[in-house]
Amino acid sequence: MAGHFEIIDAPDGRGFRVRLLDGAGALVATSMKYPTKRAAVAGISAIREVAGTGLIRDMSRGGHGEVIIPKSRPAQATARLHSHTRFPATDRGLRSL
Repeated sequence: MAGHFEIIDAPDGRGFRVRLLDGAGALVATSMKYPTKRAAVAGISAIREVAGTGLIRDMSRGGHGEVIIPKSRPAQATARLHSHTRFPATDRGLRSL
């Protein structure tokens, strides 16, 4: 289900925002304000990098910053402390959804 990014004008007319839409066109996220289109494109590049590799950290009330591993991928779940050290998620106190 491929989505896409849109660069839009910021509400105040000064700068730009990025919207992420899913494959059906539904809004998934809206970015912070970027001063230029070039900065917005750089933000999209950063989002692409993080989205594919970023952990899910529960910062909600009662979450205590725990890393959440989706049940659909527990076999690949690992927590990375250093680029050369990998620990299974279950050994690091991570919880599954």
